[in-house]
Amino acid sequence: MSAQPAFFESQAIRRIYDEETETWWFSVVDIVQVLTQQPDYQTARKYWNKLKERLGKEGSQLVTNCHQLKMTAEDGKQRLSDVATAETLLRLVQSVPSPKAEPIKLWLAKVGYERMQEIADPGRSLDRARETWQKHGRSEKWIQQRMTGQETRNKLTDYWANHDIKQGEEFAILTNIIHQEWSGVSVKAHKTMKGLKDHNLRDHMSEAELIFTALAELSARQIAEADEATGMAENSEAAGKGGAIAKQARNALEAKTGKSVVTGESFLPPAGAAPLKVTKK
Repeated sequence: MSAQPAFFESQAIRRIYDEETETWWFSVVDIVQVLTQQPDYQTARKYWNKLKERLGKEGSQLVTNCHQLKMTAEDGKQRLSDVATAETLLRLVQSVPSPKAEPIKLWLAKVGYERMQEIADPGRSLDRARETWQKHGRSEKWIQQRMTGQETRNKLTDYWANHDIKQGEEFAILTNIIHQEWSGVSVKAHKTMKGLKDHNLRDHMSEAELIFTALAELSARQIAEADEATGMAENSEAAGKGGAIAKQARNALEAKTGKSVVTGESFLPPAGAAPLKVTKK
């Protein structure tokens, strides 16, 4: 997961992106603070606790849909905080009488569903990503492969979304099936190999790892399309077959080169050193 705050009328709203489930989680207290127009964070937190208690007694599903994740608190420490998706927060806003209700709804609709905007204008997200990777010193060759892989990924998740696969946990399960099949390790194990925590695995893949990931996901989508796969069972089968195709290619390459495609290398800077930069060619 990676933290990336957003801003509503210059006020920071903490949020975390879970790349495995492709879900944004927003701080509930931060949203409540905007709605109640309270300058004091602790007052907003107490308001939310009372509201949560009332909603819980009413049997509201909103409380059930809230989760807890570690977020950076005012003192700079990581503390567990109540978080919710934009969809849940849009409903929660209705429980708080506030002149900010409509503006915050529009804001949530905008920042919470960035993926929808990117579908309509893919170039927007790709341009932002390219700038970020360039600042991190990635080579143009690596950036191009990363962008190509992301386009392949988006086409796959679009297919899933249109064929009875729920964004979130089910996306993550299918992604892991593909990754486990082609690479021989789970997404979590691969991140551990690279020493990653709050990082996107793909942003720390080598050129070869990106290529084989894209081959596996492209194969999974085309097999799903050919079989008209719908639902988890059928798409799980397609995911496994797609990953197997990339696995065969990986095994063939490793047999020729004697080198493992899947490695623990990453773009993380060494401890106490400046960020690692890839030499541009």
